[in-house]
Order: sequence, then structure tokens, then C-alpha cells
Amino acid sequence: MEYRNLGHSDLKLPVITFGAWAAGGWMWGGTERTEAIKAIQASYEVGVTAIDTAPVYGQGESEEITGEAIKGLPRDKVQILTKFGLRWNLSKGEFYFKSKDNSGKDIDIYKYAAKESIIQECEDSLRRLGTDYIDLYQIHWPDSTTPIHETMGAVEQLIKAGKIRYAGVCNYNAAQLEEAEKSLKLVSNQVPYSMVKRDIETEVVPYCLKHNKGILAYSPLQRGLLTGKMKPGYTFNEGDHRSATYFFTDENIKRTNAFLDKIKPLADEKNATLGQLVLRWTIEQPGITIALAGARNAKQAVENAKAASIQLSKDEVELINAHLKSLELIKA
Repeated sequence: MEYRNLGHSDLKLPVITFGAWAAGGWMWGGTERTEAIKAIQASYEVGVTAIDTAPVYGQGESEEITGEAIKGLPRDKVQILTKFGLRWNLSKGEFYFKSKDNSGKDIDIYKYAAKESIIQECEDSLRRLGTDYIDLYQIHWPDSTTPIHETMGAVEQLIKAGKIRYAGVCNYNAAQLEEAEKSLKLVSNQVPYSMVKRDIETEVVPYCLKHNKGILAYSPLQRGLLTGKMKPGYTFNEGDHRSATYFFTDENIKRTNAFLDKIKPLADEKNATLGQLVLRWTIEQPGITIALAGARNAKQAVENAKAASIQLSKDEVELINAHLKSLELIKA
């Protein structure tokens, strides 16, 4: 496994980090707890020592699964990344969207990052994770109802108390990063990034490169689209959020697979799957520190981890980019 420091910190993370959103089941059509635990443990065995989770993933279930999976492992050999600021049990802040929990019950999700909420969320996360500190604590989404300096002040208080080691953000634009930096030194920004979603290259990547901030790329496989395993007519389980997004229309699946067919010879040459090749391409991009890859079982987890061992030359990256220029998805 290859490891990289996150920003200016001494927090060294595997380039393929386990993303535990799907493990919590929420918005992914449910979860099988035992398989999710095995997936995290299998990842650890092949060098994926970091897990990225969040309270809202399964309304606590993903964090509980993470805590159970790492129980008995040396704590200083595991990096726990979690988040705050999305509340499903508190009607405060900025309304985000309506959803259903894993039992099918209607819930409202709010963006809320006021001081007292953050302090409480941290305690709840520590309890669910079964640990006394969090390696990287990240605001999940910007909250327009709370001043950034109040949010960052609360995180700084948690750092001083030894509850968290480092602070990061998620889904922040360059201006928000700059504002947050006035109150607290950040190490990272977690943002969506894939071959078919590259808008962060305009402002966020240049800002992070200039100011030495790590970038954690989430959904690098575009939630399964870039694995080549999806075919037109694919049917999602009930409650799977992907069924409502434009990436997964039959036409876009068809266009994506046509692109993947062009780069498959390179994957074959590397004795790699398309998904592994796409993950390796992701972490070769300027400014991208690590890629988050989710898995529902141990086989998927180990397959994702193998992407770290693939070697791509500059010419091979440029070859992929040349084919990528012809891929255009329909957004409407």
C-alpha cells in the first residue's frame, strides 16, 4: 500500500481509503452488517488503515460498524475519519432534504454546525466508534445558518481537549476554505471527484495546491458507474439514491461503457480491473491526495485496495485523458 501525508499534517493515509457510506446502508438500499465489518477488516489486512465514515450514514450505523470492525486493532495503527454537521434528529439549521432511514421511516436532514451541536456530535461519534479520539474531524456540508468562525472555534476547542487530532472540511469551495482558515488551520477538503465529475479542478484544486491542503476524493468510481459492471436497464434496490441521478440513465451508462471499452486494453495490460485503473488514475491527478472507495463485502474491499499497486506512466495517464475527452454525459 502507498501512503501520503494529508496536507501539512503528520497524518499518513493510504491512497485508497475505505469509504463507509455504503457500509451504513443509508441511501444504498440497506446493509448487511456482518459483511460490512468483514469488508473493513479485510481492507486493514491489505494496508487500508483508514476509514472515512459519518454519523448520518445509517443514522449512526456506519460509525457503529466501523467501531466494531476495528475493535481489538492497535488504535495508533488505524486512522478514523468522521464528520459532523448533518443532523437527522434535530430540526435546526439549514434544511437539506427529506429521506428515509434504514427502517423506511421518513426523516428530515438538516445542515447544522453550531458550537453546542458539534460538541454533542463529537461525543456521540466517540461513543459509537468506541474510541477516545478521532484522527480527522470534518464538517460534512457548509451550513449557511452558522458563521464559519463559530464552527471552526468549536472544532479548535475539541482539538485542545484531545478529542480530535486534525480538522478538515467537506464540500467547501475556495472562498469557504479561505474564510475557515482565518479561524483554524485545516489539513484537508473532501470533495466529489471522478473522471465524469471534475469541476473542482477550476478553483478548489489550485487553492489546495497553493495552500498545502490535502484533497480526499469521494465517489471516484462515480458510485459504480466507472466500474464497467453496469449495463443499460440496470435496476437499483429500493432506497438506492443512484436511481434518481442523471449519471445512471441508460444513455449515460452506454456512453460511459463505450469510453471504458477504449481503456480496457490498458487495464488488461496491467492485469487490473477497470475500477482499479480508474482509482489509480484518480490518485495520479494533480492535488488529489487519496481516493475514497466503498465496499459492501471483503472481496470488493480487497479489489479496491489493489489499485494502489498499479503503476501508470505519464504517457499512459495522457492516453486515458485523450480517450476521456470524447466522453460527454447528458445532464438533463
